Amino acid sequence: MTGGKLHTGRSRNDQVATDTRLWLRDECKKIISYMTELVRVCVSRIEREVESGTSCGNAKREGDYLMPGYTHLQRAQPIRWGHYLSMWAWIWKADTERLIQLYPRISQLPLGSGALAGHPFNIDRKFLAESLGFTSIIQNSLNAVSDRDFIAEFLFWSTLTMNHFSRWAEDLVIYSSAEFGYVSLSDAYRYFLILIFFFFFFFFFFFFFFFFFFFFFFFFLVQEAV
Repeated sequence: MTGGKLHTGRSRNDQVATDTRLWLRDECKKIISYMTELVRVCVSRIEREVESGTSCGNAKREGDYLMPGYTHLQRAQPIRWGHYLSMWAWIWKADTERLIQLYPRISQLPLGSGALAGHPFNIDRKFLAESLGFTSIIQNSLNAVSDRDFIAEFLFWSTLTMNHFSRWAEDLVIYSSAEFGYVSLSDAYRYFLILIFFFFFFFFFFFFFFFFFFFFFFFFLVQEAV
């Protein structure tokens, strides 16, 4: 009897929608913490380079180093190295803020909406939301089981953020080349960057594969139901 009651007031539709939001919500929490730490480290590096000198008392501080500022790979104006680093801190800060703004739209509970038009059981959805860690509930049952906008928003955020990381990586590739020679990467960082590249590549590959599979699977289920 107890096993039969576990499904009371639930449907595959609202359960799948809930599971998707649960997974993506938890992943966003992790990504937000990683991005926040990245910005913190970048700002800390800028402050350390500007405020403290090197081991030699009269040596020039790294944050004071001048370098050419480029537009279309043409030298335009002189800038400081710290100015260049701060650009990325601001870009990653904006990326983090976008994901934080998206988070409340992900953290909405669809559970309790039934197949699409609710159910006759008096289930406390606010209690369910609090128990599962959601910040709010979706008021309209049709919207609750059909909404996938939050997935599209996250995919857009991921694409934009990876575009920023790609720009940063390309700068490092150019600035570490023999023609420029502005920066040099140790073998440890080279291997680390390679690992990061493959991690993000496989993460987004499986991420896109999972959701494309999910959409097609859901589409065929709807077609069969009709």
